[in-house]
Formats: sequence, structure tokens, C-alpha cells
Amino acid sequence: MAQRPLLRLTLTGLAVGLLTAGCSGNTQSTMTRGFNNEVGVKVDPGNFGDATMNNHQYMTGEKQYVYDLSQRFAAEVMTTVNFAFNSAQLDQGALDTLREQAHWIRQFPEVRFRVYGHTDKVGNQAYNKSLGLRRANAVVNYLVSQGISRSRLEAVVSFGETQPLIVTEGRERRNRRTVTEVSGFVAGHPQVLEGKYAEIIYREYVNSAAPASNLNSQSGSELQLGN
Repeated sequence: MAQRPLLRLTLTGLAVGLLTAGCSGNTQSTMTRGFNNEVGVKVDPGNFGDATMNNHQYMTGEKQYVYDLSQRFAAEVMTTVNFAFNSAQLDQGALDTLREQAHWIRQFPEVRFRVYGHTDKVGNQAYNKSLGLRRANAVVNYLVSQGISRSRLEAVVSFGETQPLIVTEGRERRNRRTVTEVSGFVAGHPQVLEGKYAEIIYREYVNSAAPASNLNSQSGSELQLGN
């Protein structure tokens, strides 16, 4: 009976010793890694400075302006064109939509745009990514033919089949599309140089002064002739 407490004490001491050795090893490993890494690695997870950049963009009005223009662009014109299966050719409906986009884009020479290409799920991912990019380039080329500077347009990303609008494995025309979006400003500045900014402000001022219609609707009973 007297040996049980001694045995328990011995096992407890062994556990404490192993735990201490493990902690010592981990501490040594952490210290070694910290010594071999560059200064500041622990406070820079890879996006150090993003907060400062974000604050700067909001303080200068750039970020909010880009967001507002994106919302307006999406509200005033069709931002999406669709394609036939396994094709990057622009049909008549796509051309009509892109002419409307070009008209809108020409009114804002300070704004840059990005075109994203998408496909449906049919076919392998590598081929679909290439096809999506060809569709984006087809849109950019047509917008350039409508008088938009290529420096203001980017077909830099193709999502391929990874972002379907309709979740299906089959041929879905709505997934075979490009989407045009506002991406920023020319030369990173929210104002237009060379006297064009005043022209834009004047245009917006004139449009905002358009009087509302004074016409009132009438019901059928109000249009009946009296006896």
C-alpha cells in the first residue's frame, strides 16, 4: 500500500519533465525561426499597408467615386453580353449592347473599365478559361472599334467556368457571358485633365435641370363624354 503514492509521484514527475522538454523545444524552434526571418515578418501577414491605402482612397474620394460610377453604369446600361456555345463571336444582340456601353464609356474619359469572360461548365477548365479570355478580348476589341482608347480597357481576367450565373453542368447560355465593370481612373486620378472635367460637370448639370413632366394619368371613367 505504501508504494502506490510513490509510483503516482514518479509518473507525475515524468509527465512534467516531458512537458517541460517539449515546451523548451518549441520555444527554441520559435526563437530560431524568428532569428532567421527578416525584421517585421510577424506584423506583416502579406497585406501590410492595405488599411492605409484603403483610407487614402476614401479620403481622396477615389474609392467612393469608383463605387458610385460602378453602380450607375450597371443601372443605366446592360453590362453583360452572351455568346453561343463554344464561341467568342459577337452576335447582333451583343453588338447592340456594346454600342450602348461604348456610348456611356465615351462620356467618362477619366474612367477605366475591365471586361471579365465566363463560360458554362461543358469542357475542361483550362480550355474554358482560354475561351472566357477570348470572349473578353472580343468585347474589348469591339469597344476599341467604337472609339474607346485601348488604354482604358482591360481584358485581364477570365473566370472560365468557376463563377456560373446559373449552377448547372449543362449548356447554359446565361453562363456564357462577359461582364464589363468600372475598374478605376486613368492615371489613378479621380479628375479629368486637359479641360474635359468642366465638360462633364456641365453635361451633368444640364441633365439634372430637365423639368419633370406635368402630364397626369386619367382613368377610363374620366375620359367618358357627358350626356
